[in-house]
Parts: sequence; C-alpha cells; structure tokens
Amino acid sequence: MVLSRIVSESDISVHSTFASRYVRDSLPRFRMPDNSIPKEAAYQIIHDELMLDGQPRLNLASFVTTWMEPECDKLIMDSVNKNYVDMDEYPVTTELQNRCVNMIAHLFNAPLGESEAAVGVGTVGSSEAIMLAGLAFKRKWQNKRKAEGKPYDNPNIVTGANVQVCWEKFARYFEVELKEVKLREDYYVMDPVKAVEMVDENTICVAAILGSTLNGEFEDVKLLNDLLVEKNKQTGWDTPIHVDAASGGFIAPFIYPELEWDFRLPLVKSINVSGHKYGLVYAGVGWAIWRSKEDLPEELIFHINYLGTDQPTFTLNFSKGSSQIIAQYYQLIRLGFEGYRNVIENCHDNMIVLKEGLEKTGRFNIVSKDNGVPLVAFSLKDNSRHDEFEVAETLRRFGWIVPAYTMPADAQHVTVLRVVIREDFSRTLAERLVLDITKVLHELDTLPARINAKMSAAHQENGKNGTVVKKTSLETQREITTYWKNFVLAKKSNKNKIC
Repeated sequence: MVLSRIVSESDISVHSTFASRYVRDSLPRFRMPDNSIPKEAAYQIIHDELMLDGQPRLNLASFVTTWMEPECDKLIMDSVNKNYVDMDEYPVTTELQNRCVNMIAHLFNAPLGESEAAVGVGTVGSSEAIMLAGLAFKRKWQNKRKAEGKPYDNPNIVTGANVQVCWEKFARYFEVELKEVKLREDYYVMDPVKAVEMVDENTICVAAILGSTLNGEFEDVKLLNDLLVEKNKQTGWDTPIHVDAASGGFIAPFIYPELEWDFRLPLVKSINVSGHKYGLVYAGVGWAIWRSKEDLPEELIFHINYLGTDQPTFTLNFSKGSSQIIAQYYQLIRLGFEGYRNVIENCHDNMIVLKEGLEKTGRFNIVSKDNGVPLVAFSLKDNSRHDEFEVAETLRRFGWIVPAYTMPADAQHVTVLRVVIREDFSRTLAERLVLDITKVLHELDTLPARINAKMSAAHQENGKNGTVVKKTSLETQREITTYWKNFVLAKKSNKNKIC
C-alpha cells in the first residue's frame, strides 16, 4: 500500500519562488523585517529590482570600468573577504600594492634610482587621492610659512572651473580657498596664463587636469610649469603643481609618450590617477604618487611595524577591500605596456569612428578634441526646436545612457552631450549608437517643439517704457538652456526622493 501525505502550506520547499508568500507583499523599506526569509527568495527579489537599473556597459556617461576578464573576476572574488588595512595578516596584498605604486611611479617618470622605492599609496579613488595630495600641499605650505614667521591661515588652490567636484569638496572640508579660472566658449580648460596670474603667496599649489571631465581635453601642464617657474623666480615663491590625471594618467603614457605633463616637469610634485577608469579596474581604486619623500610631510604618515619591517600609511579611509588592489596588479602584469597601448589605441580609433559618424549627420558640432581622453562631446548646431536634453532623454528608450549637461561659468549657455569610449565599447556599438542617434533626430523632427511652447515669451519682452524688445539668439539660447537645466534637475530631485 502506497502511503501519501498532504503537503502543508508552510512547507516552502515545494513552492516556486514566485508563487511563495515572500513575493506577495512589498518588502520593508524603512524598518528591518521581524522574520527571516529563504536565501533564494531574498536573492530573487533583490535581483529582480536591480533589473530596473541601467546596463553598465551602455552607461556612456561613466569613465569607470565595466568589464574585466573572467580570470580577474575570480581573483576579485577570492580576495573579497580581505580587509586591506590588516597588513600584518595580509602582507602579500600590501606587497602587491607597493608593486603597483612603483610601476605607476615609473610610468609617470618619477626620478627614482634603480632600487629606490616610490612614494605613493592606493586609495578608494581619485577623490581620496586628491584629498591626500591637497593635505600634503597645505601642510608643507603651512610649515614653510610658520618657519618664516608669516600668517598661515589663508591657503588657496588655483584650478580651472572645469575641475571635478572632489576639488570643491577638498576646499570646503579642509578650509582652503578655491580660486577658479573661468572658462569661455570654445576654450573649456584652464588657461595657464590666467592661472599663473591668480597665484599669490598663499597658493599651496596649482591643479592641472589631464583629461577634463567636460570634453576630455588635456590641459597644457608644460606651459603652466614654464610660466610658474618664471613667476617663482620673480617672487621668490616655490608654488608647485599637482596633476589630476584621474582619466588621462593611464592614457598619455601609452599613446602620447612625447607629451610632457608628469614628473619630467620640475614643479609637478604629485599626481593622482584612477585605477578604476583607464587603469581598467572595477570601481573602487585610485592612486596618489609623489615625486619624492620630501614632497610628503612626515607628520602626515603613520607607521605600522609588521614582519620586522616599517610600513608607512597615509589614507583617509581605514577599512577597505583588497580586491581592487589585486585586480590592478593583475591588469598591470597581464597587459603590460603593450596591452595597455593596444586597449587605449582601440578606444581612440572607436572614438574617431563615432565622431565621424556624428559629423556625417550634419547636425552636430564636435566640442571634444582628437587628442585627449577617448570621448566625444558634441552639441546640436540648431537647438531652437529640440535640444540636447531631449536627445539624451529619447536615447534612453534604446538603452543608451548619454548625459547632457551645461558647461561651467562663463560658458554655461553651451549644452553638450558626451559619450565616453571605454575598453568594452566596440566598433559595432559605436556604429549602432550613430544609427540610434539618427533615429532619435528623425523622431524629434516629427514632434512639435516642446521648448517653443514654454518659451514663446523668450523672444520678446516688455521694456521699461512699455516697448517690445527683441532678444538676441544667444540670450534666447541661454534662457532655453537654463529652463531645461532646471527641468532635468527637478526630475532628478524627485526621482531621488525617498518613497
């Protein structure tokens, strides 16, 4: 006789995840739930919600690496449980970080002897690296001013208005005045002449950008160095240079080897670079490199003894994962100079394909340069009916995430779209993007102008005497740009609200 039993409703082992009670109610958003749920259900619920995120490889707004080889993925998972700060327990990981520091320092032409160790540190990203470099400049300037019996309470940094927001954070967090060289139309990087003019005795350094976030352009560090050398001679100051090479540090050495921007220039005292950008590592690793020990004040360094040796540390963060450090070392030895050059050259070639494809449409002005970070920044020749924000918004229907943004002061009336070419952006994808942009343009051409209806009053306004004053096309464009900038910011603000 065959015996059978009735399965209890509480026996979840026979239920499909999607038929279980765990997917029938909304998950708690503000308070931890009282009861546990099966691991399969927890995974499936979170996995399903994450599907609503954008596809990382189609996120053309980001400079951050979105693909690595499977072998490196395995190394990352093998080390994901290692806390990098535990140097005594994980001395090999610390050794790998030191190897990366030395390789990158030599790549940047640091003046090191044959067996001399480089001065640098791995960081969470370029933001932390910039904070550390800025602190070193501030402390060194303060020490010098104290020794001279001069005031040391009003330091400043000179940068271009195109700097990344981390420089503004450093200035605000560590009480340093940020003196920005304003941009102008058709010149979207820091003007070295104007930058040097702004330098005074309280300037702790001038920050140059090797690869502007706005259009990928390299600033002229060589000219900045030469002008600053002359000013230092005239004034008796010794104002140094920091190079923010977050994007360009892993580009210039491989395809622009003759370009002088690094430690070959005497006033360049420190450089930061993002390993998670064109260093080809997933997000979470940057590097700060100093010219010599003299450029990093000793009082900022903490010393830890392990395994009979002295381990100096200089970081803002304490605990952090080891995976990205190990991944960086993998890429450096796996690809070597030849491999990095091939990757960057391929990115550059695909950039040219995309740029030429956009030019053939006859609808865009190219704002970026051929020499620089492999990206294409472009704006509509005619945005009187539809503008760049609408193009970006419509492209999302095809899966593409392409940012539209306005330039900083004094070029804020200029709006651009930007496509960053990463290692995993193939020739086929470049050609496909041009086709989809063309489709978007044709679609927008058939739609009524959304801006004109809302901005119909922008062309004419009542003057003080009741007369009608005709606005120039530039004034109209600025008002339209301001309107759409506020519109996009409002949408983002509403999207990010907790609900």
